[in-house]
Amino acid sequence: MRASGEPQTLPDALGIIPARYGSTRLPGKPLVPLLGKPLVQHVWERARRARRLAGLLVATDDERIASVVTGFGGIAVMTSPEHASGTDRLAEVARSRSAAIYVNIQGDEPLLEPGDVDTLVDGLARDGEAPMGTLAVPLADPREAEDANVVKVVCDASGRALYFSRARIPHPRHPGTDGSGAAWRRHIGIYAYRREFLLEYASWPPTPLERMEGLEQLRALERGGAIRVFPARGRYLGVDTPEDVAAVQIALREGA
Repeated sequence: MRASGEPQTLPDALGIIPARYGSTRLPGKPLVPLLGKPLVQHVWERARRARRLAGLLVATDDERIASVVTGFGGIAVMTSPEHASGTDRLAEVARSRSAAIYVNIQGDEPLLEPGDVDTLVDGLARDGEAPMGTLAVPLADPREAEDANVVKVVCDASGRALYFSRARIPHPRHPGTDGSGAAWRRHIGIYAYRREFLLEYASWPPTPLERMEGLEQLRALERGGAIRVFPARGRYLGVDTPEDVAAVQIALREGA
């Protein structure tokens, strides 16, 4: 949160953690215990340390999650169970809670780096043209570049996203060119939106590339929206399956 006495030089940003109970691969995911705390509490506590958020809340469709959130001192708001994505959940909140920028903080990233949230908010606030921003980290391991579960992003010279894909992009045409010039970058699925764009974006139907890749952010690119990509510094290990839990707990113990 913003430090006491710090001048307000940038637009207010509201952090929102979408938390859905009905995960296909890990039902009840926000409540999965990690070192004695539910997953959603780890994310909340990390996000609370971001200095550029004027507010933070959990948007959920389940009373069990809302009860846990309020139990550890968080703020929960109930949203429709019909939403197909976290962006839809954000848009519902945006219609009733005004902010200049809304930050979609993934509820399955307990290793969230608070400074990366600040980088994202600061960067989008200072970019006078891009309506949306996100994060990426360098990806040096060719095996991860080949992994369809690792989303890659390529950008233009100004840091605007050209494309996101589950495929290895960019693809080295000649042996020995891997990682030179245009290194691979892993997309970190934390987003910031200007209010008007968020509401418009959520009103659009899924687009062909979005459906093909299973990547919602491609909807913005297909409709001509610019996405600014900022460098992240944190170590990100998401919780998507039961197998992920052990690896994340080790990282938490190590103080990642």
